[in-house]
Amino acid sequence: MFSRSVIATARRAAAAQTFKPAARRAFSASIVARASKPHSEQTASAPPANGQYKTLSEVKGPEDLFGPGAKPGTVPTDLEQATGIERLEILGKMEGIDVFDMKPLDASRMGTMENPIIAKSFGEEHYVGCTGYPADSHVTVWLTLSRTRPIERCTECGNVIKMDYVGPEHSHHDAPEDAKTMADFVKQEYWYN
Repeated sequence: MFSRSVIATARRAAAAQTFKPAARRAFSASIVARASKPHSEQTASAPPANGQYKTLSEVKGPEDLFGPGAKPGTVPTDLEQATGIERLEILGKMEGIDVFDMKPLDASRMGTMENPIIAKSFGEEHYVGCTGYPADSHVTVWLTLSRTRPIERCTECGNVIKMDYVGPEHSHHDAPEDAKTMADFVKQEYWYN
């Protein structure tokens, strides 16, 4: 019995030694890109000469949300390569501003028609998840708020949430038309304002 296990171990060791260089070798590849023009003639944007980037307060429109890119031969940082909304978020975080206001809504009270829970929105539509009052008393019920229908009531607990539009006045109005619900067939004098 002893000799059999020693022989099996020796075979495994010999096989492992034979395949060790091939099996443990790291697989990697390198790609080198060569431009047809010298780098000075290429049209790629260069980082600002003074090393300064626009701050959040200096952003006036979408054209200000393009990163300068990395220096040739280096790996770009998030700040150097980010564009659009991602760049806006990074610039805000650098200044300690949460541009998307990701804090949870007020859950210390039940929203009513006279005193609803306010959800600020920059867009035409805003989706809010209600977990009930007190918090987490039912599964999440998703409510769709829009500029044309800013108030919604949770069907599970009755919590009322109202959208407060804080976006630009000249928005695209590209949100789809609200779907018909039973509330659309109720007499207008019973509608909530």
